[in-house]
Amino acid sequence: MARNKYPEITVERILDAAQRLFLEKGYENTTIQDIVGELDGMTKGAVYHHFKSKEEIMDAVGDRMFEENNPFEAVMGRDDLNGLEKIREMIRLNQSDRDRQDMNIQSIPILKNPRVLAGMIDANRRVLTPYFYRLIEEGNRDGSIHTEYARELSELIPILTSLWLAPSVFPASAEQMLHKFRFIGEMLDRMGLPVIDEEILGLAESYFREFEAAEEKRAAE
Repeated sequence: MARNKYPEITVERILDAAQRLFLEKGYENTTIQDIVGELDGMTKGAVYHHFKSKEEIMDAVGDRMFEENNPFEAVMGRDDLNGLEKIREMIRLNQSDRDRQDMNIQSIPILKNPRVLAGMIDANRRVLTPYFYRLIEEGNRDGSIHTEYARELSELIPILTSLWLAPSVFPASAEQMLHKFRFIGEMLDRMGLPVIDEEILGLAESYFREFEAAEEKRAAE
């Protein structure tokens, strides 16, 4: 009765259990039954009532982790940073969230699921693009950014960084992903948005190496 009356509480319980298990055991080593086992009194059918698959649960966990520790919101109100500095700081904050980065690495293979991939693209358009647009326009106003393509770049950056750099969509080694990232940096620089500095390049390289190591471990198991 409580689950039917308060479905949002049921969803939160499912996501709490799934997030804990994904971080402890890994996404691929966690089953729906494992998640059910963490939910006293809940059945597998109740979980499937809210989520059609484990991939959808992982997608929802990632969305919630972003909302709870949103790096864009963390920099928006800072008066000590200009627009360009806010974008760079947002990237650093995002990369320093170890749990979310670990979850991102684990979630990359599920982008092979067309429904999850389509959901990611839609979320990028609805959520990330407006944030980037606000910061790029702020940079244009304060003089730290000089581009006539604020709207176009705000749409393009999420696509390049989440889709083009996803090795499950465009297969690539860590070295190849880093080369792509350097290309993105040079392209943005020529568009008047010099956002990728050496520190951010180093963070990206560490992330790509971690993903490659996780893939090698997965293949060996």
